[in-house]
Amino acid sequence: MYKFNSSAWEWKSSVQPKIEVVALPLQSEPDSDIQELTQRANKITRDIDSNSITKTSSEQQLENLLSNLLKYGVLIASAVVLLGGILYLIRHGAEPAEYHFFRGTPSKFRSPTSVVEAVFSGSSRGIIQLGLLLLIATPIVRVIVSLLAFVRQRDLIYIFVNLFVLAALTYSLIGAYY
Repeated sequence: MYKFNSSAWEWKSSVQPKIEVVALPLQSEPDSDIQELTQRANKITRDIDSNSITKTSSEQQLENLLSNLLKYGVLIASAVVLLGGILYLIRHGAEPAEYHFFRGTPSKFRSPTSVVEAVFSGSSRGIIQLGLLLLIATPIVRVIVSLLAFVRQRDLIYIFVNLFVLAALTYSLIGAYY
């Protein structure tokens, strides 16, 4: 039904149309490859978080052993160096420093056996050298323990990697003498 509005000179409808707003859900398809990759990454993260990847008890034991070996090896070596440094300063701290001439390392500190002999004779420099030897020996012992663990597990790839690392460490220590 239409009515004529004389003041505005127009026709108006007395019946207003009904307008309904309907919200339709969007489809869950990803709009791009990035969203699809993000969804996959989130799924993988959820899988990892739900402990789908776990270590065996022997792997956990080896990891703890190597961690403690490095931690305590460095702590013991540092304590020995500190003790030697304190003893050295007590005995020689008041002596004037003589930097006019270069004096190399005495021969009694050039091999591990002579360092041990110097420690037993009460030399504070020998104690410092022993701490440094312990510090050097710590990663070498770690590689040897790892090698033995991988030999026990018969994991050939890690056996060869550890043998290579052990050879490189040995050459770096002994190669200077030949």
